[in-house]
Amino acid sequence: MKETTSVETLGELSSHSPTPEHKIHIRQLNTILLTVSLMAGRLLKVSSLATAVFASSGFYLYNRLLDLNDLSFIRFGRAAATTAAISYDYLTAFKHVEYGTEEYWVLKSKVHRRSAERLRDLCCANRGTFIKVGQHLGALDYLLPEEYTSTLKVLHSRAPQSSMEEIQQVIREDLGKELSELFVSFEEKPQGAASLAQVHKAVLHDGRTVAVKVQHPKVQRQSSKDIMVMEVLLRAVHWVFPDFAFMWLVEEAKKNMPLELDFLNEGHNAERVSSMLAHFPFLKVPMIHWDLSTKRILTMEFADGGQVNDREYMKKHGINVNKISEDLGKMYSEMIFVHGFVHCDPHPGNVLVRKCPQSKKTEIVLLDHGLYQVLQPDFRLDYCRLWQALIEGDMSGVECYSRRLGAGDLYPLFACVLTARSWTAVNAGISSVPVTHSEDLEIRTNAALYLPQISDLLNRVPRQMLLLLKTNDLLRGIETILQTRASSSSFINMSRSCISAIARHKRSKAQSKRRRLQITLAESFSLWRLGMYELFLWLKGSVLGLWLTALLGFLH
Repeated sequence: MKETTSVETLGELSSHSPTPEHKIHIRQLNTILLTVSLMAGRLLKVSSLATAVFASSGFYLYNRLLDLNDLSFIRFGRAAATTAAISYDYLTAFKHVEYGTEEYWVLKSKVHRRSAERLRDLCCANRGTFIKVGQHLGALDYLLPEEYTSTLKVLHSRAPQSSMEEIQQVIREDLGKELSELFVSFEEKPQGAASLAQVHKAVLHDGRTVAVKVQHPKVQRQSSKDIMVMEVLLRAVHWVFPDFAFMWLVEEAKKNMPLELDFLNEGHNAERVSSMLAHFPFLKVPMIHWDLSTKRILTMEFADGGQVNDREYMKKHGINVNKISEDLGKMYSEMIFVHGFVHCDPHPGNVLVRKCPQSKKTEIVLLDHGLYQVLQPDFRLDYCRLWQALIEGDMSGVECYSRRLGAGDLYPLFACVLTARSWTAVNAGISSVPVTHSEDLEIRTNAALYLPQISDLLNRVPRQMLLLLKTNDLLRGIETILQTRASSSSFINMSRSCISAIARHKRSKAQSKRRRLQITLAESFSLWRLGMYELFLWLKGSVLGLWLTALLGFLH
């Protein structure tokens, strides 16, 4: 039997002369069709309205909340495109140029420069973890070509800023109160912005001035994904260029980023180093306000000053540049060699100098305690003995302790990387050979030539060494700007700390009081000899010393 549709039925009804029954059916059908039509119209209006509301809501959310930069595939795509462009440049740029010619070196410098600029632009676009890693690379003087380090150094001044609304939201979420309930005043313009956070000056209700460090709201969520992106791309680059072995960079980021994103950890580090170095009257570590601190917010005592590399500020405020350099060396030597607890981010923005408002004495203010390296005792002692050997020119010691620290047959390169000195200077003993401009140029040139070997070396040495190398480079950069690099006082302070650290270790292992006394007497004698040498150098450089030298020459 053939099925009929409503339309066919309607057609049949209309093609015959209507009977009374048909008329009733037609009226009923018309009523149903009218009702359906009205319902369809209303449904269309409702759905149109819902579509409009949904679309406008989506548009509003898109404009207010959704930043394209937050999308993982956008960030990955940007990073992948940059990596591909840099790799293609290195693969194709040198095809028609003979290796070793002047044209080759000029072209290589240009490729380094434009690749570094692409990398810098990627870091600025993706922000957060990318800027942090870029800053790390920019600090690796003498490990990377100069074109990279000079280009990436600008990332310290290119950090993103969160809006005041975002800052208020983080404070509201973490502290459960509005700004007005917590502070009398809160400066909207940050004192400084970094890759992971920014700092605002504020005044508490009791009148104390504080610095409030607030984490950028999106960093926590993006960091693990960003590190995964870097790992994937670095593995791809290593597959194309087998000599490129920078996976250590990703491993360090994996380990350190969670620590740096935990501001409570930073607060505990600050208190620990303040207690540990309390015997240095020149060191100032701002006090933490724990009641106003969380994992994303750190409130501390406000301390101002000039950056440690600002010679003009020091000159204006009557601060002795040599004294600052010497005190910085004392502080870091003790952290590294004696305690094995090392502040690993001493870039100029984190080390301020000032005249203390109360005592008027010169102070070094140490900020940003998020990243510390804890050195294992055996590693720390081998590192102590290596530096003693480097200072004294003891080449058998240099080889022995470099090998113990994992350098293997690359120990000559390791010694040069560690000291940023030429192999000639290392052989002579770095304390006895002054740094020259030509030696600096030689080191930078060799950094570009031996990049594959340096990459291999950095993959060999213990992970603890990587942050120490970064710290060394940052401190050397400060000394270079202050024009105090490789001064005799820096080596004397390092030697003094090494002697104390080794003596402390020996005492801990001694079985008798007599043996401990012998170790203490030997330590005291070594420190006395060092003091006499320091006095000799001071007399030699003083007016009295020059006068005595001239007199002896005349008498002779």
